[in-house]
Amino acid sequence: MHEAAQKKTVLIVYAHQSPGSFNRAARDVAVNVLEEQGHRVVVSDLYAMNFRANATREDIKGDLKNPEPFQYGDETMHAWMEGRLSDDIVAEQHKVEEAELIIFQFPMYWFSVPAIMKGWLDRVLVQGFAFSLEKMYNNGIFKDKKAMLAFSTGASQTMFQPDGINGDINVTLWPLQNGTLHFCGFQVLAPQIFWGPAFCPAQVRTAMLDGWQARLRGLSAERPLTFAPCELFDLSFQGGFLLRPEARKEYDSHLCGLTTGHHLGKPLPADNQIKAPPQKETSGQSASTNISI
Repeated sequence: MHEAAQKKTVLIVYAHQSPGSFNRAARDVAVNVLEEQGHRVVVSDLYAMNFRANATREDIKGDLKNPEPFQYGDETMHAWMEGRLSDDIVAEQHKVEEAELIIFQFPMYWFSVPAIMKGWLDRVLVQGFAFSLEKMYNNGIFKDKKAMLAFSTGASQTMFQPDGINGDINVTLWPLQNGTLHFCGFQVLAPQIFWGPAFCPAQVRTAMLDGWQARLRGLSAERPLTFAPCELFDLSFQGGFLLRPEARKEYDSHLCGLTTGHHLGKPLPADNQIKAPPQKETSGQSASTNISI
């Protein structure tokens, strides 16, 4: 394939206020490796941009459709359709449209993303642009794009084991990876987790960055994580968007649930949110062969 045809655009949504942070170093490793591979890398440095986290009336230009009560989701959907979203949101949406891969780089705050990054998710991924009830999960708007989390923790890996005091990291990541990224259709790559770098000696932090660099070089060959496909569910309000009876009957014989979230009262499938399955992709995995990132 011609070199120009292999060039892709990667968006890194970055949230850390300190230029000397480990997350900044991880971000710079990603930029360097991806640019060396010939990709175009765009960084949204949210703190440097002073990106506004609040999802408010200010995000909409012009008159509201229904001022009372103000419904942010409905109003931003109409504003997106009519080209009336605020300029900072539109700029980020253009970056998302151009990107084949989005990397979210951040320190984990309270088992989630920092407020400024949550604001990016709330304000940029509006209805219509990023999702609809007709286009969600494996049939989602961004099904031909990839996304992944790259983050540091303030706790050790053992604390996030199923028997650790913080609980299973797979459960922690489910809302972000399934409820946000996969809901919008993204093929979600396994997260890059930097366990407690603030408490590690320098050589361990260096080894973490070296491992990230090595992974980035082989990222194009990775399979996405597996999620339950929409086809297993009755996608109607009458059916309650519940698992179809025939699907439930099939999975009754399985030892584990379908996913971390769809456990069906069974043990969770091991590492469902942190490792892609080694076996051949299933029909439920929204993998794409046209993305070489």
